[in-house]
Amino acid sequence: MQIAFYSITGQTRRFIEKTGLPAYEITDADPYHEMGAPFVLVIPTYDDEMMDPVIDFLGYQSNHRELVGVAGGGNRNFNDLYIHNAKDIAEGLHVPVVFDFEFNGTSADVTKFKKVVQELGLKATQHQ
Repeated sequence: MQIAFYSITGQTRRFIEKTGLPAYEITDADPYHEMGAPFVLVIPTYDDEMMDPVIDFLGYQSNHRELVGVAGGGNRNFNDLYIHNAKDIAEGLHVPVVFDFEFNGTSADVTKFKKVVQELGLKATQHQ
């Protein structure tokens, strides 16, 4: 299972780095990259307009069709706004929120996320 992520302050990047999993980083300068295979999107929580590169990425080629789930990072102190960007994208593209974590994640979060990605990869392989 492939992973694409977007990081604004570096928290999401640090989480991905801790997983040791290969991942594509969506950038502001060039969000137009086709994943070409099923993937999980990992994003932080910020104002909606700060997610424009992610929206451009998802609108590029087949990316919106290849997305199997969204993982969101955030701060639980934001209450209802916790991982709202992940929830909005998941709802809009009819995929599940597969994982959430605070800040750059704990070691337990890393272990759980890797398991989720592995399980999604097995499901994708079985459906081919």
